[in-house]
Amino acid sequence: MAAVDISPAAALHRRARYPSSTAVVYEGREVTAAELGRTVGEFAAGLSERGLRRGDRIAYLGFNSVTFLETLFAAAHLGAVFVPVNFRLAADEVRHILNDCGAHTLVVEEGHREVVESVLADVPARGHVLVDTDPACPAVPEGVWTALSGLRGPDRPVRQPVALYADDLAALMYTSGTTGRPKGVMLTHGNLWWNAVNVDSVVDTRSDDVNLAVAPLFHIGGLNALTLRTLVRGGTVVLRRGFDPAQCLEDLVRHRVTSLFAVPAMFAALARVPGFAEADLGALRAAVVAGAPVPPQLIRDYAEHGVLLQQAWGLTETAPFATYLPAGMTLEKTGSAGVPMPYTEIRLTHPGTGAGIDGPDVRGEICVRGPNVTAGYWDNPDATHAAFDDMGWFHTGDVAYRDKDGYYYIVDRLKDMIISGGENVYPAEVERVLAELPGVLEAAVIGVPDPKWGETVLAVLSCTEGTKPTVEEVREFAAGYLARYKLPTRVLLIDHLPRNASGKLAKAELRQWAEAKTP
Repeated sequence: MAAVDISPAAALHRRARYPSSTAVVYEGREVTAAELGRTVGEFAAGLSERGLRRGDRIAYLGFNSVTFLETLFAAAHLGAVFVPVNFRLAADEVRHILNDCGAHTLVVEEGHREVVESVLADVPARGHVLVDTDPACPAVPEGVWTALSGLRGPDRPVRQPVALYADDLAALMYTSGTTGRPKGVMLTHGNLWWNAVNVDSVVDTRSDDVNLAVAPLFHIGGLNALTLRTLVRGGTVVLRRGFDPAQCLEDLVRHRVTSLFAVPAMFAALARVPGFAEADLGALRAAVVAGAPVPPQLIRDYAEHGVLLQQAWGLTETAPFATYLPAGMTLEKTGSAGVPMPYTEIRLTHPGTGAGIDGPDVRGEICVRGPNVTAGYWDNPDATHAAFDDMGWFHTGDVAYRDKDGYYYIVDRLKDMIISGGENVYPAEVERVLAELPGVLEAAVIGVPDPKWGETVLAVLSCTEGTKPTVEEVREFAAGYLARYKLPTRVLLIDHLPRNASGKLAKAELRQWAEAKTP
């Protein structure tokens, strides 16, 4: 069977034949597919003139924008590798990523130029492009870097996109680095394409979808859960530079949004916007939530509003989804991450022995195999070898169990497990219970040293104004749901829980904060 060209640039090129089709609505401006396709082709030609070749890495640092998407498609147009960089990173972290990927070209928004300039002497990039084509970006000083507008224009000969196949490298997406230096996850065009096939097989997605993109595009969920597939299939992406709950609600209603990916904290913030209960969200049929444990009460709250949150689970390494809970099972299996995607395999293994787990309700490490799973980590064979076994299973480090009906429930990260008096305590299990406590907005659980038990459970809570639960009140509430050894022995109250750019709880930061608060 002959290889098939699955380049997203080729798909955009085909779509651009329909000039009136709106591809992106960005900060109040409509961009047609024809306009986007033409701009991408010109940009690719300009980058080619500056020496960007197939396999070279092109990094982007900035907020969500049309330019972000143009850079991704221009990279694919040439067969280059796209490297989106987390805009919240410090200079040393940016230096590490640009060096690790060996970036050939940098595309940067003005608001992030100074961070990049502080490390330029230490990175190999030869091309430095500053975004001057976006009115939503800060003003660009004259004579600084190469202006993006200078790389585009109708005078450049625009070639057809190069053919790209399943094994061709599409992007390097760097992990959040919660356990050390970020690793570059190698995602092929096959990984991205098969995730779209999985999504379109089980989620109620359509070619004319209106997708609201408010999660960071440098994160695999924001980019590849729904946004990229919407663009290449013919839908419209309503794109915001960042997430503002009130603006999000307005966009959902005004644009009759049909699909949305967000992390639980974003859905929770959206539900607290005045007017949410009265808002018409009848068009929203694919509301996918992932990236962190989902409180059951959040699912129930949205169901009362007529929106069935569809929980999914995965990682950057799975591009992103490995499991999905169909909308029709949202209330029956509340809290479940669903069943394996159609073209993805899942198995549970004993963390100590690696032996497979076949029975229900037994906790083990969740492992994934399939065409949407990364080929490994960029220039890091040791990390790649450690993550994959001899049968090609990717070991995720997440703990899960499967119920008698075959639905998976994610328990926690192996590394976050608390061992108290010889008993295993999974923080996410305790967090789900504490999130049900009246007045609690968010809950995080970490292990802290204890002279008697080795470790004990500390609950860090963010609450509504005037709510200040004591440790006794927390324990009394949780005792109805949890074994005694899982109950918090200390409670600390905080205004907002720290999260990384992917929306995940920053447990390391919480531990440091808790140590500082310990008498």
